[in-house]
Amino acid sequence: MRAVQCLEYGQPLSIAEFDDPKPREGQVCIEVEAAGVNYVDALIVRGEYQIKPPTPFVAGSEVAGRICAVGSGVEGASVGDRVFSMTGFGGFAERVVVALDRINRIPDSMSAGQAAAFTQSYSTALFSLRDRAHLASGESVLVLGGAGGVGRATIDVAKARGANVIAAASSSEKLDACRALGADSVIDYSTEDLKTRARELSGGGVDVVVDPIGGALAEQALRAMGYLGRYLVIGFAAGEIPRLPLNQVLLRNRSILGVDWGAWMIANGAAQRELLADLLEMVEAGQLSPSEPSVYPLDQAESALDDLMNRRVNGKAVLVP
Repeated sequence: MRAVQCLEYGQPLSIAEFDDPKPREGQVCIEVEAAGVNYVDALIVRGEYQIKPPTPFVAGSEVAGRICAVGSGVEGASVGDRVFSMTGFGGFAERVVVALDRINRIPDSMSAGQAAAFTQSYSTALFSLRDRAHLASGESVLVLGGAGGVGRATIDVAKARGANVIAAASSSEKLDACRALGADSVIDYSTEDLKTRARELSGGGVDVVVDPIGGALAEQALRAMGYLGRYLVIGFAAGEIPRLPLNQVLLRNRSILGVDWGAWMIANGAAQRELLADLLEMVEAGQLSPSEPSVYPLDQAESALDDLMNRRVNGKAVLVP
């Protein structure tokens, strides 16, 4: 089989040939139809993430496809089943072996591409809004980077939870995508003052800010919050970690909340399974509508990661073997 290999951190990825993996006891082998491309994958292959696997390794952490083989002792899963899974590493490949308890059935309404791009973004969104911010129906949410992967998932989840969603992005094309996802209003932060406009649209100040971007927009978003506003720090796609004035946190009893879903997921496997089950119930009930991702061939993994890091991808991206 073919797989995308990282030989050395910060160096170009390469396609390598490997023997097909064989599932052991309690494992299944998935024939990959789509592999999710995530911001964390780009950081890992650059050596810029806190987890640094020994090189060489096969990159990629999220896949969807069909079970092509099962190991001994496997019950409740059969060859041909449509499934998706987090893999840790090894996802950018034609086949991957995972433990039985790490697979999930793909709902009939979801494509392989949607499923491969679902877990990280949507889990982050629900964990952020429900478990960290305790978002209530009727509250207002300002989503920075609304057209990105986490941004789109956050708009979708926030609307499903009854929030008034204000999506911010940097172009008319991206704002149109946010509207299509259900955002109640939008802000073009390349031409509009984010703080002033967000306050206007929320009637005095937003309840929750979701920020996967960082950079220069962070302080404006903080100042846009109302009384008891909660600021969710998810990442720094802009490349700059902001320095925020803490007097603005003191004023109006605001809070800043860190969201490291990945670390929480590793430490709380049972809770993550429950969270993902809740998300899948929402999909099957028609409450969530994941977007179809942009598609790249497997041998263009380097281009996909570069486009993602440089914010040239609207929404999510997947590799297709």
